[in-house]
Amino acid sequence: MTEQGHIFILLVAHLAMTGLPMVAATLLAARAGVRRIPVLLAVGLAASGVIAMLTFWAYFADPTIGETLSFFVLFGSLLATIWVLYERRLDRELLRGLATPLALWVLGSAFLVFLGFVHGGDDNPLQTASVRFNAANLPSDNDIPHFFTEWFYAHGHNGTPPIFQPDWHFSDRPPLQVGYMLGQRPILWDAKLLDYQLIGVVLQQLWIVGLWALLVAARLGRVTRALAILAVLTSDVAIVNGFFVWPKMLPAAMILAAAALAMTVEWSEVRTSLWGAALVAALLGVAMLGHGSSLFGVIPIAIIALRHGPPSWRWIGVAAAVGLVLLAPWSYYQRHGDPPGNRLNKWMLAGVMDVDPRSTRETIFDSYGEAGFGGALHNKAENFVTMAGGGPAWQNVEHAWNAVTDGHPGDALREIRTMLFLYFVPSLGLLAFALVAMAFARKPGRKRAEEWRFALNCLFVVAVGALFWGLILFGNWPSRTVLHVGSFVLPILAFCACVVGLRAVFPRFAIYYVAISSVLMLAVYVPMLEPGGSYSATGFLLSAASLACFGLVAVGAGGPAGALGRIRPLTVRLRPSRSEV
Repeated sequence: MTEQGHIFILLVAHLAMTGLPMVAATLLAARAGVRRIPVLLAVGLAASGVIAMLTFWAYFADPTIGETLSFFVLFGSLLATIWVLYERRLDRELLRGLATPLALWVLGSAFLVFLGFVHGGDDNPLQTASVRFNAANLPSDNDIPHFFTEWFYAHGHNGTPPIFQPDWHFSDRPPLQVGYMLGQRPILWDAKLLDYQLIGVVLQQLWIVGLWALLVAARLGRVTRALAILAVLTSDVAIVNGFFVWPKMLPAAMILAAAALAMTVEWSEVRTSLWGAALVAALLGVAMLGHGSSLFGVIPIAIIALRHGPPSWRWIGVAAAVGLVLLAPWSYYQRHGDPPGNRLNKWMLAGVMDVDPRSTRETIFDSYGEAGFGGALHNKAENFVTMAGGGPAWQNVEHAWNAVTDGHPGDALREIRTMLFLYFVPSLGLLAFALVAMAFARKPGRKRAEEWRFALNCLFVVAVGALFWGLILFGNWPSRTVLHVGSFVLPILAFCACVVGLRAVFPRFAIYYVAISSVLMLAVYVPMLEPGGSYSATGFLLSAASLACFGLVAVGAGGPAGALGRIRPLTVRLRPSRSEV
C-alpha cells in the first residue's frame, strides 16, 4: 500500500470514530423534535465534548472502565445512528442540511492532512507538523496531549502524572484533547503516532462545524457563507494550527457553536428554554476545558447575547449548574490531585515563566508592583501594538523584501510565515484591507442588511475580545499578545467580518478579492521550506481535490431558509403525539 493510501484509510477511520458520537447526538435531538440546523450542530459538538470529558474521568477512575466506555461510545453511537435513520422519521431536507457541515468537515480535514504530508514525513508526524508550515521548529506542545494520554491509559489515578519536560505538570493545561485521544486509544493507535496526529487534525478542524452553524444561523446567502468558510480554511490560522495539533482550534469550535445560539435570531428562543441554557453552558464549559484563553471569546459573545435580551434567573441558574458540573472536577484536580496547576496563569497574567511556590494572586501582585503604574501601562500598550503588528512585524516585512531582492524567495516566505503566525492583524493578510473598504463604503441596502449586521457583530466580538485580551495579559514578552496565546475564535470571526462585510458593500468584487487572498495564502504555505523530504503527486492531488470539493459543497448548499429548517420552538418532545401513534 502506498504512503498516501495508508494515510487515507486511517483518516477515514478516525473521522468515523470522532464523528459518530456527534452524528448520533444530532440525530437523536432531531428525532426528539429539534429542527433548527444551528441548534442541532451545537448539540452534536456539545455532546462530543462532554463525552470526551466523561471518557477522561472514566480512565482516571480506572483504565478498564475507560476502555469499556470507549467501545461503548463507538458502538452505541453507531447503533443509535442506524436506528434513527432506519426509522425514516426525519425529512430529507433536514438530513441534507446536516450532511453539508459533515461533508465540509471531512473534506477540510482531508485537505489539511494531505497538504501537510505532501512532502512525506508520516514516519515522524509530530516533528513534521512542527516544521511543515512554520518558519522554524514550533515547541513540543503538540506532544503534550499524547504524553498524558499514554499515562492515563496505563495508570488512571494511580500515582501523580510525570512531568512533561522540562517542567510542565498535567494540571497546567486543560484535559479536553486528552479525553478525545483516550476515546480512540484502545481502538486504533500506532507507535509512530500517525494515528495521534490524524485524530488531532480531525479535532482541530471541528471549527468548520461550529462556524457553519454560526453562518447558517446568521441567515447569510450561500455564496457569502462559502466565501467566509473558504477564507478561514485557507488562512494561516487554520493551516498552521490545524496541522500542528496543540489544542487551540478545538475549543474555538465550541465557542463558534455557542455564538450561533447567542449572536443570532436563535437567541430569542434559546434564552427562554432551560434546555438551551444547558446547551450553551455545555459548549462554553467544554471550550474552557479545551483552553483557558477561550474566555476572550466568551466575554464579548455574552455581551451581545445580553444586548439582545437577558435570560431569566432560572435560566442563569441552570447554566451555572451545568458549568459547575463540568468545571469543578478539573478545578479540584488542579489544586489537590496535581498541584499547583497554575503555571500558565502565572505566565500569562504575571509574566513569570519560572516555576516557583507563589500563588497566582501573589505572583500577579508582585509583578505589577515591580512594574509600577508606568511599566504596567507600557506593557498594555505593547500588547495592542503586538496585535496590530507594529514593530517586529514590519521587520519581518523588511527582511522578506530584502530576501526577495537578494534572490532568496525561501527566506522571504519564512519571514512572511513568522509574521502571519505571530501577529493578529497581519494574520488576516489581504483581507485586513477589507476593513478599510467597509469603513468608507456606503451603507448597504436592505438586501444586504443582514450580512452587514452580522459583519458588525463579528467586529464587535473581535474588538471587545481583543480589548480584554490586551488588558488581562501582563504584557512582557513571555506573556505578550502574540496570536497563539489568545483564543482563535477572534481571528476566525475577524476573517468572517472582513469577508461578509466586503460582500455586503461590494458583492461581486468580494468574490474575486477573497479568491485572490486565498490563492496567495496557499502560495505562502504550500511550498516545503526545509531541505530534503519527498514529494507526492498523489498527496497533492488529493489535497487539491478535497479543497475543490469543499468549495463546491459550500457553494452548493441551500439558502438560509432551507438550511435553517422549519421555524419551531426549541423544545424536546419526550412522547409521541396521538397522531404519530
